[in-house]
Amino acid sequence: MSRYLAPALVATIEDLVIYNIEDAQPVKPDAPRGFSERFIHSEVYKAYPAVQSVVHSHSLEVVPFSISTVPLSACFHMAGFLGTAVPVWDAASVYKDHPSDNQDMLIRNTKLASSLAKALGENGQVKHPVVLMRGHGMVVTSESLEMCIFNSIYTQQNARVQRSAMSLGGAVKYFTEREAHDTGTTTGMGAVKPWPLWEKEVANKTMYHNQLSATEL
Repeated sequence: MSRYLAPALVATIEDLVIYNIEDAQPVKPDAPRGFSERFIHSEVYKAYPAVQSVVHSHSLEVVPFSISTVPLSACFHMAGFLGTAVPVWDAASVYKDHPSDNQDMLIRNTKLASSLAKALGENGQVKHPVVLMRGHGMVVTSESLEMCIFNSIYTQQNARVQRSAMSLGGAVKYFTEREAHDTGTTTGMGAVKPWPLWEKEVANKTMYHNQLSATEL
């Protein structure tokens, strides 16, 4: 993961920190300060061995669905992986048993992170590639970096489409379980297609500087 730095400013190998999955502590004792929510990543990797990439986002398009009774549901053919209703994990489910803990909604320990990880699936198998976090954001997982980014982007796009459709005032026709499954399978096979474009878009942003070589990674 990157050190405690805005993502767009990550540029060199010194900006990266390697953590132990077991306890989310840095491998090197003199590592620079990291993010407090690194426990999200370690607990997901620990619980689901097949997962190779985890995204944690505070997308403003998605957060409203984490605090509303309206579920985020697949209604756009690029987001069938969402299924008929994306689960919402609530930190309050942990706080109630630990009332003296800091209740700032940050996932700053294994206790909270392991509870969140359980919302993704069971028995080491991911059932929901996306889980919302009440009043906070979302966690997205995948067996590849490309697919994880794809799912993250199109979760946000589906949220935008769904809110737009809801604002029209009529009934919204969501995908059935079969439609969600089949569209998710089809788009999943083509997830690598936009990757070169996204790489180029990032590389052409004037704020972004990548001084890492492929061998360093």
